[in-house]
Amino acid sequence: MTGPWLNSAAIAIGGLSGNALGHHIPERLRTAMPMYAGLCSLGLGVVPVSKVQNVGAMVLAFLFGALLGELLQIERALEKRVASKDAGGIVVPALLLFCVSGTGIFGALREGMTGDPSILIAKAFLDLVTAAIFATRAGIVIAAIAVPQMIIQLSLGAFAGLLLPLTTPSMIADFSAVGGLVMIATGFRICGIAKIPVANLLPAMALAMPVSALWTRLV
Repeated sequence: MTGPWLNSAAIAIGGLSGNALGHHIPERLRTAMPMYAGLCSLGLGVVPVSKVQNVGAMVLAFLFGALLGELLQIERALEKRVASKDAGGIVVPALLLFCVSGTGIFGALREGMTGDPSILIAKAFLDLVTAAIFATRAGIVIAAIAVPQMIIQLSLGAFAGLLLPLTTPSMIADFSAVGGLVMIATGFRICGIAKIPVANLLPAMALAMPVSALWTRLV
């Protein structure tokens, strides 16, 4: 698999470049550019949401997943680990944007099944710029996100051969739609519109396919 390596390399290069150049970039750009990256996240999230097959399944998976995340307090646990390095509250949403976006997960699954890395290559270009922007404020810790992202994507690709034969196009579409909602929430947070606890939404992605399958059978 080449996609995960290219995607993670883009984050590492972007993070290192942004950390090195951060002091030479005007404050107004360091403040404004994360908002533009947030808008990109919003745009990327809208696309899979618009292709949802079962709206009810998407809503149920998202709401029950959010409830579970709130009960488990996933956001608080992540914040405790990165609070000392999380300048401007950027690291937690950056972790989600880079590591568990619907685009990245589906791209890794697709390459693992078909050998086509095109989705992850496209994501790499966005992540290169976004990581550089984030690193001007959060520092070199952004470059380190390349490691968990690569592990997640390689793991998903390795297990894609076992997972995808059990899915349907409808399940994949609903899963991508839930991931799109998570990306939209991440975009709102990065833009400073609302401090949504996006880490608490992660269980929604795990519930998306099972809920979609049940919805198709029962409704």
